[in-house]
Amino acid sequence: MLKLCIAGAAGRMGQAIIAEALAKGHQITGATEAPNCPALGKSLCDFGINSDTKISADINKALQDADIFISFTTPAADLINIPAAVGLGKRIILGTTGFTADQSQKVVAAMSDKVPVVFSPNYSVGINILFKLAEQLKVFPQGYDFSINEIHHVYKTDAPSGTAKKLGEIIANVRGYTETVSGREGINPRQPHELEVTTHRAGGIAGIHNLIIAGPNEMLRIEHTAFSRNVFAQGAVYAAEWISHQTKPQIYSMADVLGLN
Repeated sequence: MLKLCIAGAAGRMGQAIIAEALAKGHQITGATEAPNCPALGKSLCDFGINSDTKISADINKALQDADIFISFTTPAADLINIPAAVGLGKRIILGTTGFTADQSQKVVAAMSDKVPVVFSPNYSVGINILFKLAEQLKVFPQGYDFSINEIHHVYKTDAPSGTAKKLGEIIANVRGYTETVSGREGINPRQPHELEVTTHRAGGIAGIHNLIIAGPNEMLRIEHTAFSRNVFAQGAVYAAEWISHQTKPQIYSMADVLGLN
């Protein structure tokens, strides 16, 4: 049984992670929310969860009895919470996306070589297998164009998604793209050095990612669809179980968790 502290415990993703963790027999010993959240001081029981843990804005208090800190929140929150978790020697599962380059550099520096961490833009098993498949697509000859399209719910604030960015980085590396184009308007033909990454926000879609490879006479489309955010919660708890056995202080990926590296 793991003892977990969950950030954003009153949010949709936090609630999904808590439910998955409890279903796997783990214990929620800490739960945090933003200082202005109306859920502060409430018990998880108030959300229909079988736990009397209270939601707190005090990250150090919430982390006190935990083995692992899991955060799928905001960059601003993690710039505060991650150093606190590292300072207390807690293992970390980080799934927050939307970091600027400067924020990412700061949070990575806070974690590097200090505690065992899994840091991934997507905790879905299928997506991480897609990342691995994408590395093999260098075998396509010249004349094939690669495009990425992602669709998420209207509440997602960052675009393109962290998953699309990661997939784009892999494709750019194996195909030699030097520029990313997020949309076209007017007379704007595609250039050979451009990778297309497009975004849609609609309804309550948990996540759809398409990788399209098109040549003059054929097209290959690889699509991953998340039916609900439970798939990310499932992966996060699986990663927590894995990281609990790791002693080397470094930043791991979901590929490490799944044995794909």
